[in-house]
Amino acid sequence: MRQSSNDLKQRAYNRVAEQKETVASDSYRLHYHLMPPVGLLNDPNGFVFYKGKYHMFYQWNPFETKHGAKFWGHYISDDLVHWEEAPIALAPDQWYDKNGCYSGSAVVLEDKMYVFYTGNVKDEEGNRESYQCLAISDDGIHFEKKGPVIRVPEGYTAHFRDPKVFYKNDQWYMVLGAQTTAEEGEVVLYSSADLMNWRFLGSLVGSGHNGLGYFGYMWECPDLFELNDQDILIVCPQGLAPKGYEFQNIFQSGYFAGKVDYEQVSFDHGTFVELDRGFDFYAPQTTEDARGRRILFGWMGNAEDGDITHPTVKHEWIHALTLPRELKWENGKLVQQPVEELKSLRREEVRHDDVVIEGNLLELPEVAGQIVELELLVKDWNASEFTIQMGESTKIIYDQEASLFTLGRAGIAGDKVVEYRRCVVRNLEHIRIFKDASSIEIFVNNGEEVFSSRVFDNPEADSITFYVNGGNVKTDIKKWNLDRVFAY
Repeated sequence: MRQSSNDLKQRAYNRVAEQKETVASDSYRLHYHLMPPVGLLNDPNGFVFYKGKYHMFYQWNPFETKHGAKFWGHYISDDLVHWEEAPIALAPDQWYDKNGCYSGSAVVLEDKMYVFYTGNVKDEEGNRESYQCLAISDDGIHFEKKGPVIRVPEGYTAHFRDPKVFYKNDQWYMVLGAQTTAEEGEVVLYSSADLMNWRFLGSLVGSGHNGLGYFGYMWECPDLFELNDQDILIVCPQGLAPKGYEFQNIFQSGYFAGKVDYEQVSFDHGTFVELDRGFDFYAPQTTEDARGRRILFGWMGNAEDGDITHPTVKHEWIHALTLPRELKWENGKLVQQPVEELKSLRREEVRHDDVVIEGNLLELPEVAGQIVELELLVKDWNASEFTIQMGESTKIIYDQEASLFTLGRAGIAGDKVVEYRRCVVRNLEHIRIFKDASSIEIFVNNGEEVFSSRVFDNPEADSITFYVNGGNVKTDIKKWNLDRVFAY
């Protein structure tokens, strides 16, 4: 017999209370990133600015650190930095979502919040059904489910999910991630006049479109918006083979830029560009806030990669979200920058100007820590290679001769083997690093490239050192300790 919504939510709250001390005892618990109170967190969902506050929902399995029947957890913030936990928004309690309230989005109409999500259903043999569902709230806290508004159309498998809704040209649109019956990934487009009744417009883009060729067996988490007269489609293709330094994670996140024709249902776009070059980034979602900024959060994880050996599992939690980033379209590229509100976390500035780094390890007074922001401005470069080491095994390396920027970390299983992610950077001018207890986010050249990763180093190792091969580098270096947002 299926449990009621209240019973399911109460079980989740009980689980939070039972494991509170276990979770809090983990030295890898983050200080200023959104995390689950217990269990598994994955995709950011329903990110929206509503009645003067930012609402962030997230995929949540409160009962174990594995994927299962997902709830929608919920955080609320005034400033994108300080967050309060809100009551559970959605529980898998209906016939159309009994195996999970999967990812989706939120929009505002006439002072109500409309939440769209994928209802996941599996039979005893594991056969899947999926429904695009609607829930409505008058206050952003309590939600009334309205049930399915879209069923899988002909020509597609039940891997049909992650509705992202937006308003354009005086009507509502929805993009959905899809898999054709030929097992090729696509993004499809729907339209609606009232958010209740939806019309299938067709396939917008995918494998075989616009000369793309085969490009993965499933496309997840689409997000379509306009920046500086450019249409940007963020999407997560599954099934891409590694290509040079690209596509090194189990699944990928990136974007196409171009122009959408909503009448012809077509997208004239350029090449696929990865959004983040680190180990842990997937399923990003954006919203536009009251200031007109396009803000992005990503899941600081990647599908099932590493879940079994993840060091936090023994403390009954896993995964987190990235810091919020403002998106801009500059010089033909999507640029990501930490939102300016994050500067409110800064304390105890340490500044070293005109530092010349050459040869052996350099340690600077008061430049150390596990919960820090570090900023470097390169003023003069006369070297072949420059390295920043944080703790025992996290390395940031720039090779000028190869134009290669590298992040190295100890393997997530706890071994000492360092693994790497890399991308091409023609000239290194600026680095901004956010280090939390078990995460690092690196913004290169004011967000032209970004690396997001979990890092599980020795919790007591807080040194930050610099060294150069083949010459010297002159820099200005700033470091701040950062406030703890989450108390535990």
